[in-house]
Amino acid sequence: MTRGNQREKEREKAAARKVGRRKPKDDGLTPDQCQERDRKALQEKAAKKVASDGTQATSGKAKK
Repeated sequence: MTRGNQREKEREKAAARKVGRRKPKDDGLTPDQCQERDRKALQEKAAKKVASDGTQATSGKAKK
């Protein structure tokens, strides 16, 4: 038995699915600026959680 054009059809379907994907966000920031922005957002999120729960938020990393 041969696969016929099954592979070719699947490639076409995969290409059609790929077209709908969004491109990565390019906001013109350097990697350092992106990290700083993300760090501030995470700190604000942790502070908000502490304020609402009354518990201390941790990063989940254990110190050695």
